[in-house]
Amino acid sequence: MDTASTGALFLGIDLGTGSVKGTLTTVDGDVVATTTRPVTVQRPQPGFVEMDATTQWWDTVCSIARELADVADGRTVAAVGVSGLGPCLVMTGDDLEPLHPAILYGVDFRAEEQIASINAALGAAAVFERCGKDLSSQAVGPKLAWVREQLPEVWEKATRWFGSHSFVVARLTGEWVLDHHTASQVDPFYDLAARDWAGDWIAELLGDLSLPRLGWPHEIAGHLRPDAAEATGLPVGTPVVFGTVDAWAEAFSVGARRPGDLMLMYGSTMFMIQVLPSAASSPGLWTTCGVEPDSYTLAAGMSAGGSLVTWTHDLVGGAPYDELISEARAIPPGSGGLLVLPYFAGERSPIYDASARGVVVGLTLEHGRGHLFRAAYEGVAHGIRQNLEVMAGVVGRPERVIAVGGGVQGGLWTQIVSDVLGVPQELPAVTVGASYGDALLAAIGTGAVPPSTDWTRAAEIVRPDPDAAALHDRFHESYRTLYPATREHMHAMAAAQQDGS
Repeated sequence: MDTASTGALFLGIDLGTGSVKGTLTTVDGDVVATTTRPVTVQRPQPGFVEMDATTQWWDTVCSIARELADVADGRTVAAVGVSGLGPCLVMTGDDLEPLHPAILYGVDFRAEEQIASINAALGAAAVFERCGKDLSSQAVGPKLAWVREQLPEVWEKATRWFGSHSFVVARLTGEWVLDHHTASQVDPFYDLAARDWAGDWIAELLGDLSLPRLGWPHEIAGHLRPDAAEATGLPVGTPVVFGTVDAWAEAFSVGARRPGDLMLMYGSTMFMIQVLPSAASSPGLWTTCGVEPDSYTLAAGMSAGGSLVTWTHDLVGGAPYDELISEARAIPPGSGGLLVLPYFAGERSPIYDASARGVVVGLTLEHGRGHLFRAAYEGVAHGIRQNLEVMAGVVGRPERVIAVGGGVQGGLWTQIVSDVLGVPQELPAVTVGASYGDALLAAIGTGAVPPSTDWTRAAEIVRPDPDAAALHDRFHESYRTLYPATREHMHAMAAAQQDGS
């Protein structure tokens, strides 16, 4: 943990799938301290992805806050911002104690039947028109319906429902709130044009469902109550802003705020967010409210990214990453004629298919672990390209691509992605993550800095290699046709896995 600087401080905390991270900053965006805690995800059965909201979210936030409060060393923590993986769902009673394990975002496919029944009831075209996207595992609405149908005892007791960050905000302040961006992923129960709840559809499908107060991520949701102050070590009455989903907080943190800006997040899953001048929609992608009022974004997500790299690393014996990266770097583009479809956890966009499965084409006895490791990188890169091609068909090519996340370290993966996409990527000098954006939102929300404030520092540029790009163009044609050619077999294997065969 690194420390520096003086004066009033802003605390940002981000809840991730693998860790929770806290960052203290000054009003100028200088990082005073950062710290992380590992957290775990549970997969109790195929298609179910969960976390314990108390132990993994709240308890971890308290631990991080106490550590960073000590680092503040008497300096004022002027405000707190929280972001989190999402959109997620956890239901509680008035005591804010979770009644079930938190259901995670689009990687949890449990509500496929509810998606079908909601589309049948409302009409898929009507949902797309009102919500700006098709229903998918990314949507919270079908998961609410799943709880109502599959966990009636929970539904009966529940009085409130939350995403990851809004759960923590409630435990800090006692306020039940949700930011407009996250609400715009509670499909089909948020009207994108009206920027309000779709009360008629809620009443039709869920009955008398209570709803949180809406606001923007930078707005003050409430103030730290005494029990939370004791748990976190922060002063009673400290302002807490609404916060938002982690990927959008990270995009905000690196200055992806102008129309044409696109943030590419290299994480355990891959995420792409392009800022729009106005709402625009495309099947297979997600149109949402942006972080700032009057802004919109078009987003896409891949179910496997860094998680596929980790799986490949473990599969080949767990050699040091530096060693594997060195071997992969020595192999020419194309991985010796290997091509990977990265659907090892289903897929979310632009293909939405919970039963999609990973494919490796071209393996021979001459291939080694370095080939497979590089092919995993390249397969994810082709998936990114496919998503950006669909985006470009709606809103044009991005004017700027900003790369963030743990996967940018080392340089090989970012170079491969630029080669496959044929576009440069900016790597910001400060890549703390979503918690940095949370701190900025807290500073804006308290009026410490103007809403236009940008803490982004100068970036390194990763440029595509023309020769590699030309080769990847040829491979991409095969990539695009491989899914429809193998889909039937994927689904048969997925069914066998569900049956325990």
